[in-house]
Amino acid sequence: MTLMASTQLIFVTGAFLAALLAYLLVHRVFIRLFKALLSRSKDNWVKGLARFRVLDKLALLIPVMVLELSIPPILARHPLLSMLTDRVLSVTVLILFIWMLFSLLDALNELASMKGITRRLPIKSFVQLIKLFTFFVGVVVSISVFADESPVYFLSGLGVATGLVLLVFKDTILGFVAGIQLSANRMVSLSDWIEMEEFGANGTVEEISLTTVKVRNFDNTVTMLPAYALVQNAFVNWQGMSDSGGRRIMRAFYIDVTSIRFMSEEEIEALKEVRILREYLFERAKEIREFNENLEDVPHVANIRNMTNIGTFRAYLNTYLRSHKDIHPYMLFMVRQLPPTSNGLPLQIYAFTNNTDWTYYEGVQADIFDHIYAIMPLFGLRPYQAFGGHDATRIGEKGMRQPGSPG
Repeated sequence: MTLMASTQLIFVTGAFLAALLAYLLVHRVFIRLFKALLSRSKDNWVKGLARFRVLDKLALLIPVMVLELSIPPILARHPLLSMLTDRVLSVTVLILFIWMLFSLLDALNELASMKGITRRLPIKSFVQLIKLFTFFVGVVVSISVFADESPVYFLSGLGVATGLVLLVFKDTILGFVAGIQLSANRMVSLSDWIEMEEFGANGTVEEISLTTVKVRNFDNTVTMLPAYALVQNAFVNWQGMSDSGGRRIMRAFYIDVTSIRFMSEEEIEALKEVRILREYLFERAKEIREFNENLEDVPHVANIRNMTNIGTFRAYLNTYLRSHKDIHPYMLFMVRQLPPTSNGLPLQIYAFTNNTDWTYYEGVQADIFDHIYAIMPLFGLRPYQAFGGHDATRIGEKGMRQPGSPG
């Protein structure tokens, strides 16, 4: 081995030792000291830097930069080897820098999520877009380094392949534009409850990325929606209901029309024992009595006014809902008749609970309709129920028990 070769080997070894020393100095001294100082802080961004090991990746970048600055000049007497080493180390520095940048972006995304910013802005979509853009820039710069050409030369060549790029990254482009629209119009945010029957989605939004929206359904299945589908197709966002503080009850029950009739004086007097009906019965009776006293025609049942059991029942339900502790007092509520059907006369309850929790809401709704069906006979009304097999059996048994029936 010649003296020159020995000298170069010594310098190369010294360069690697210097790189190792730089790594140890940065990683074991500066970064460890920096972490010790940061550990005293309770800020979330400090935890993010530690979790994604941003500083550790920075420690890997420093020694490679030392090698890039020292090795090529040492190998100056070997132009080809010096050139290849310089280009490989330059690309390595670029790759490590992009790797560190990706970790920093992940840390910032997590910080934004902790601060609640991601509920208003699709931060993850922007992070993914920056990553994608950085990746392509890194690829172009790496190729230009190896080819010893200006990056502008390769970027200008991409214009020819613009159509292909748009075709390949169609979903990415549409997803990014959709993310901006979703954010600008506040159409959907993290933790919103959305329903999209076309894609079988009915649950809570867990993640909004550059191309997809992740929805955890109430049966714990996960549906991945294309981001642009939320802009192009109709979906229901129930978050407004949750924010309003009231959840709607809109359910009808059917009354057998043959049970609807005028009420007798005895029935009205009996109902006066119902506390929430007393005021209504008094006012209504007074109004009807004044009308009938001024009647100049024949006092026929078709001419005079009377209370009906269904009208009194509707008044009872209105008062009952108004005084119900679980019904929102400042939101619309009513008991209304719907057009009669072959199943009877529908009476619809339209009201809002003062608690939007699903389980609580279903319990309140069930309690209200339990009471409705139980109290209905007090007004002489019958709910409609289609004729079933059990009814036929009962009729048959009654017929068999009749005196003189055959068999």
